[in-house]
Amino acid sequence: MTHEITVLISGRGSNMQAIHQACDNATLQAKVTHVISNVPNAAGLDYARQHGINTSVVNHKEYSSRELFDQALIKTIDRAGPAKLVLLAGFMRRLTAEFTQRYHQRLINIHPSLLPRHPGLNTHAQAIAASDRWHGCTVHYVNEALDGGPVIARAIVPIKNGDNVDSLSARVLAAEHKLYPAVVQLCLQDSVACQDSHVKINDTAIRNPLLYYYQ
Repeated sequence: MTHEITVLISGRGSNMQAIHQACDNATLQAKVTHVISNVPNAAGLDYARQHGINTSVVNHKEYSSRELFDQALIKTIDRAGPAKLVLLAGFMRRLTAEFTQRYHQRLINIHPSLLPRHPGLNTHAQAIAASDRWHGCTVHYVNEALDGGPVIARAIVPIKNGDNVDSLSARVLAAEHKLYPAVVQLCLQDSVACQDSHVKINDTAIRNPLLYYYQ
């Protein structure tokens, strides 16, 4: 069975591309069927169109409140038919409780830090400024709290001597492109469940939450 995935983006959508490529090479038993952006000229839309993926734009600037924007986004997602998962891939809008509850346990995000450390923006600069030894990325369920949903998995990247924002960002992004498809596959095969804000991985061979290490 091939599951359908909807991906929300705001920019180049590099994680969306990684998910799509994993589907293409059968690493993921799924198909990206819809890419939606809140930014009309997002570069990721061009990639999606070039690969025959349906695209939509829901421009947040056309709505006077987050609630109205989220309602329009819900209509756009649901109009295309039910998706097994709705993935955030660099989607730079905070979502309301109405939205997150509608896609409960189907709405997943990847964030460029080891949550709960460094939520929000500029995470690589935050990690360097804090003299952290370790950085990385986190895949988590999405709720209305900013980067506050239950953690499914993390990829850990060491911060090296001489690292700057650009070098650290590049290594974390490479880890993101490996981690996100791996977690999505577990979710598609119903090996991940969330109950009372606790994530359970139904596979005795892997720890919970999943930890991946990258050099």
